[in-house]
Amino acid sequence: MVFINGLWEKMLQVPDIDSPPILSQWVHEGLQPFLVEPKVFACLHAKNVLCETFQMIVAALNGIYSDLPVKEQRNLFTGIKYYLTQDGSNQKCYSAAIPGLNSTAWFENYLGYFMEHATVGDLQLFGDEPTLQKFARDPVNIQMVSNLTLLWETAVYYTSLLTSGPGFPLSSLPDRFVCYLSPSAVSSLSRDDALSLAQRISKNCPLNLTHRGITRERAPSSLTTEELQVASSLVRKFEHFSPAILRALGQAAVGLSISDIENSISDEDLEASIPALGEVRSWNAEQSSTIINKLLSSGYQILDGQSLAKLGSLVAGLNSSTLRNLSPEVILEAIKLPEFVEQMMTLPSALKMTFVEKISSSIGDPADLVKYIPDALASYIPKSLLVFGEKKPNIQDLNSKMWTREQAAMFFNDVIKIEPDFSRLSQSVLQGFTCAAANEMEAERFQELAKVMKKKNVKLGEDQLSCLVKMVTLHGIPKDLDNYPKDLLLFLSPSDYAATGSCRQYFANIGKANLDVLQRESSQRKQLLLEALACLKIPGTQVNEENAEVLGRLVCDLGGEYIRNSGGNLLKQLSQCESFLPDQEEAIRSVISSGNTTFGPPVAWSAFTLNELSGLIPVFDHSILQKIPKDALTLWLKNFAHDSLLSREQLATIVEELLPTRHKRADGCPAGKQITEMVLNDDLMPIYYPPEELRTCLKNVTLENHLSQILTYPFSTEQLAVLKSNLDETYPDGYPEGLLAKLGPLLSFITPEDVSNWKITSADTLAVLLRNQPPDDQASAIIKRYVGLGNALNATALNAIGTKYVCLLKATELNTIDSNSLKLASLNPSACSQFTKDILYAKAKRAFSDQQYLPAYYKLIQPYLGGAPGVDLRALSKGNVNMEVSTFAKLRRDSLMSLTPSEVQGLLGINLDDLEKWQNKSPIREWVRMQKQSELDKLHVGLTGGTQEGYINIVTPKFLPPSSASLGTVAMTLHHLPALLISFLMMLVLS
Repeated sequence: MVFINGLWEKMLQVPDIDSPPILSQWVHEGLQPFLVEPKVFACLHAKNVLCETFQMIVAALNGIYSDLPVKEQRNLFTGIKYYLTQDGSNQKCYSAAIPGLNSTAWFENYLGYFMEHATVGDLQLFGDEPTLQKFARDPVNIQMVSNLTLLWETAVYYTSLLTSGPGFPLSSLPDRFVCYLSPSAVSSLSRDDALSLAQRISKNCPLNLTHRGITRERAPSSLTTEELQVASSLVRKFEHFSPAILRALGQAAVGLSISDIENSISDEDLEASIPALGEVRSWNAEQSSTIINKLLSSGYQILDGQSLAKLGSLVAGLNSSTLRNLSPEVILEAIKLPEFVEQMMTLPSALKMTFVEKISSSIGDPADLVKYIPDALASYIPKSLLVFGEKKPNIQDLNSKMWTREQAAMFFNDVIKIEPDFSRLSQSVLQGFTCAAANEMEAERFQELAKVMKKKNVKLGEDQLSCLVKMVTLHGIPKDLDNYPKDLLLFLSPSDYAATGSCRQYFANIGKANLDVLQRESSQRKQLLLEALACLKIPGTQVNEENAEVLGRLVCDLGGEYIRNSGGNLLKQLSQCESFLPDQEEAIRSVISSGNTTFGPPVAWSAFTLNELSGLIPVFDHSILQKIPKDALTLWLKNFAHDSLLSREQLATIVEELLPTRHKRADGCPAGKQITEMVLNDDLMPIYYPPEELRTCLKNVTLENHLSQILTYPFSTEQLAVLKSNLDETYPDGYPEGLLAKLGPLLSFITPEDVSNWKITSADTLAVLLRNQPPDDQASAIIKRYVGLGNALNATALNAIGTKYVCLLKATELNTIDSNSLKLASLNPSACSQFTKDILYAKAKRAFSDQQYLPAYYKLIQPYLGGAPGVDLRALSKGNVNMEVSTFAKLRRDSLMSLTPSEVQGLLGINLDDLEKWQNKSPIREWVRMQKQSELDKLHVGLTGGTQEGYINIVTPKFLPPSSASLGTVAMTLHHLPALLISFLMMLVLS
């Protein structure tokens, strides 16, 4: 600070320092490196730098603004704010009565381009609302702000300053600001003005926000509450909608209500308006399906690809049964049209799967399927259809799509055989890495592959990494481990890394790795944490900020004592953790409640504080939430909740804090609280209505047309119960099928008795119901009802049931599964009963029988191997499958026991060494005891406990229940038992 004081004094002695060019040069060459430290601005204040001089400094900083890193821009803004607010006045450098300080171009004069980093709270520090409105409406400020990239909420606030109150017609609003209008700003427009504004919105407000020049992270096709409400306000200016009006409304047509679509647009006008309506983005499910159903019922026919593509964004309103009835040729023609392919991204999952089903039914060759399938549908192709066999895949086509890890594994072996340069492979293709493919590669080629995966930041699973580390270290630990995938280090130790770098560097890399590859409570993770604490020489249980940065994700494993004793040093890293143990949660609450952190006490928090701590919000209890200012919670819900990773249920805890603690029994809906279209489009609706008030205000309101939308709002459990009660009153004889797909979180209130009255006639409805992950008893009732109504367990139904619920299927349901349907599904029954695994293995073997001699066969059959007989496992042992020991341990017990050590070696391949870690776990422990120790020794993996020469190691037979073992197996065991006893007695006599 002494140095900056001297530099400032020297600058004041420079001739003509008051001239902008000279001052700008001094700021750029002399002061700028120091001004990025906000405290320097305190010196300027202490030096009594006049506002006029400070204005010139800001102008000079504006000149270098675009050359500064974002971090320096933010630091400079913090310093500017410090200078303008530290004397306690909220109108620094402005006075209407003082010449030289009465300019309303204040934002340009004193904030300049640094206003891009100003929050709404910052602006409110600089003046009261009437003063800020004067500043906002100044033409110089408007011109500057129109070219800035404001924070989203700041842009909305600035627009409200312009449009609230009289004296500023919307026609004078610059085009940039029409994207941030509030509903109240458009409420009094005439029809002509409404159409004019709608056209300006369509032209200037594309949904892709990177084109808006406003900083906000959210889905590219979503609309904010304000945008939906503005659209709804504009639409309400009209009673009937001709094609001309719908065209003029453009994107604002998204404000059409279901009633508008059904009653205010004629069939002829609707068909004539398809081109305009098909360009509208963000239709909700009810709107698009209502429009499509009305079109089809009025005679609209989809006869070719052009008539399908003509629907544009409305294609999301098609149901799967309508799509299945179209000829494949219609769909193949449509997907050749770029404007139609654009619509694929936002389609519901069930519709995407149906498109894939139709396309793949006409394109049998996997290379052609990959080539012609739209990018947005690629990840929905069943993995069995991605087996190339003798045909060569087109690398360019594969690189252009996004695949799941399981899909990429199907063709990974084919790809690395024909691609000489691994760096030309996409991250998506490389994630299909398999041990079998790596095992066939030369060491040098493999090293090259592993290093390319590091450069492309390829994310691998635990089994893949476990294999990768074995291959990488096969001939010793490389000395350049930093050139390999970072996650590889999770399976190594600091001593393995010693030739590459220090233990501190090792753990800095571990802290940035995907720690979730290892199970939360696994011994590997615990050992990593202990070694990290020892390496960093952390005394006791207090971790400083520097060490917390090194630990990174490992902080998530620190116990409550470390969190409590480290104060706020760990909060940044903890906010990135996915879950916490109870003692960690208690410690986090203790630290937060103390207020002794950089965030201060909860009572002083703002919405921006909450945004920084959003990862910890699920840990906050009532004692913390009640201290946070209500307006901060509301503002956070309004502006930031959409972008957080919090679930709807977690957000509901905040809503409960904002509702009155005492619920008055309402005699009727209070004045001004009627539930209108505007309210139903507001995602803050839950905070406006306590449960009893919600109940009374919902009377005479039809929820069905808004249900799927409002159930994304964070209603509390009590409020959800009110919504469920409303539906029960509306549909006393059971919900119609069209409503079932919209139930979402209301499923938690559904009873098996409710389900017994439902008509679930399509696999799509089943898929939507199960996607909400109901508890097992509900899911079982839903599946039983679906099958009981005569519906087939086709591929769509099986994918809906998935691994989560496949074990709930009864024998009769399992036996109805067709092998061809299983071929197109993705299931893993390894956690199911032996009976279920036996049935599904037999069906899977038939399903993939035409691929059993191809390398990809193992990846297809692997999830079902828990039901495989010994003979099939012996056949696999000759095929370089490199089975993981975790899969081996889940094999059918009698099949596993029948395998010889050499057959097990053939099955496990490079994973054979892992057998030693599992030898004390059942059933591997029993298998080891049944083998001759001399045979086990030939494996060279350290297995002990086998039968010694000249001895018989009798293992008590474990007779499996009838559902788990065939009668033949049990009978064979009984048949050999007398012989075993006689042999045992003979040994006793001879000895």
